Amino acid sequence: MKTRPLAVPILSALLAAILLPAHAQPDLPGSTRNARIARPLPADAPRAEISLTFLSAGLSDEQIDELNDVAPSVRVIPVSSRDGALEHAAEADGIDGRLITPEFLAKATHLSWIHSPSAGVERLVFMPEVRDNTGLVLTNAKGVHGPAIADHAMGMLLALTRQLPHYHDAQERGAWSRDVPEGKAVALQGRTMLVVGIGGIGTEIAQRAHGFGMRVVATRRSDTPAPDYVEHVGKPGDLASMLPNADVVAICVPLTPETEGLFDETMIGRMKPGAYLINIARGRIVDTDALIAALNDGRLAGAALDVTDPEPLPAGHALWSAPNVLITPHVASDGELTDQRWWALYKENIRRFGAGEPLLNCVDVDAGY
Repeated sequence: MKTRPLAVPILSALLAAILLPAHAQPDLPGSTRNARIARPLPADAPRAEISLTFLSAGLSDEQIDELNDVAPSVRVIPVSSRDGALEHAAEADGIDGRLITPEFLAKATHLSWIHSPSAGVERLVFMPEVRDNTGLVLTNAKGVHGPAIADHAMGMLLALTRQLPHYHDAQERGAWSRDVPEGKAVALQGRTMLVVGIGGIGTEIAQRAHGFGMRVVATRRSDTPAPDYVEHVGKPGDLASMLPNADVVAICVPLTPETEGLFDETMIGRMKPGAYLINIARGRIVDTDALIAALNDGRLAGAALDVTDPEPLPAGHALWSAPNVLITPHVASDGELTDQRWWALYKENIRRFGAGEPLLNCVDVDAGY
């Protein structure tokens, strides 16, 4: 078997660093699918005369300085609240989605771009002022959080299948206890994972599951070819028929009118006895009462939940005490890598906005993601 000389990849990397423009980032997260220009620049206007205003939220002075460097034609105004954004509505060309309200949209007559710093955009697309404005471009942070969320999902799954909470409780008591909880620990090798919605996050989870020796199947709406490590991809309508064969079901679809309450009593009842459910998407995709019932009667072996319905989950809620449930408070995306990827996408889209180029991660408002 021939191997490439070490000098070749090193030389390639050096050439890439030299030849790529300063703003180009080979590992930049974000998709060019459905890319749109939010504010086309007049062909006959000198660049120095172009001025756009973007209302930002939660950025440091250093970050704003970086945006000024990469997009000198964009005036970035830091805003600390939604009420504060209203004061600048009439001059805003773009805005951070966290600042959006119906009142702002009614006054923002020049607005052409909203950037959601999260992947989920259900709050925005449900607003008629956004949904019905075909001239408004909405982008999101899809693809930014995938690696961290996938790590979190697999970590929660391993904690459940290897019964780590049981041994942690023994450690808390200072007890060297090898008493095995009801049922044996589960090895993932050879088990089947069904990824419901194999987009950016779902693909990352599928890749990790494959690395653990699992057989991976998935669903997705589009006809995009599956990665090599995914054995089969069905359509959303195939979900019910795929559930009985899955040992682990990972929910990765966005919250839309079609997916809200998708995992109801009937759909959970289709799951394989002894299966595990992972939800790192949105809590309202799962019927909480149906999930609790399936856990209490032992039909499901466990559930790993980074999101819940309701959220935040109130003290005393029955889900806290349901058997074999691991709950984290919507923190799966946290991590240094996520911060780096988030900022790289945010900055690149600001640059593209100022340059009159198509923006990354344009949301299909009708589809809801």
